[in-house]
Amino acid sequence: YSPAISSCKKAGEWELALQLLREMGEGHVEKNTITCSAAVSTCENAGAWGLALQILLGMAEDQVEKNMITYAAAASACEKGRMWEEALGLLADMLAGRVQLNTFTYNAAISACEKRAKWEEALGLLADMAG
Repeated sequence: YSPAISSCKKAGEWELALQLLREMGEGHVEKNTITCSAAVSTCENAGAWGLALQILLGMAEDQVEKNMITYAAAASACEKGRMWEEALGLLADMLAGRVQLNTFTYNAAISACEKRAKWEEALGLLADMAG
C-alpha cells in the first residue's frame, strides 16, 4: 500500500490515498509508519490539515509509531492551513512521545505562527531551537 499511497501524493489524489488507508484497516492489513506517513504527506500537499491530524490520531489508536517525518508533514499541513496552535501542539506531542524534534517541524510551526502574527510564539520556538 505504501507505494500506491505515495503515487497518490505525486498525482495529487489525496482522496484516493485516504481510501487506500481505510481499505487497509477494513482488509485487516496492518498499517505501518511508512504508509501512514505517506498518507499524512498526501494531506499536507492538499492543504488538508484536519485530515492529516485525523491520521495522526488514528495512528495512536492503531498503535502505529509516529516519527519525525510523520510529524513534519502534519506540521507543514497545519502551517499551510495557518493553524499555529495545532502546529505547536504537534511539537508538544513529539516531546511527550520522545520523538526527535527537527528543523522541518520547527520551521513549519514558526511559519504557522508568522502567518497569524504570533511573533512572540515564533520567537519562543527560535529560542527553543537554539537550545
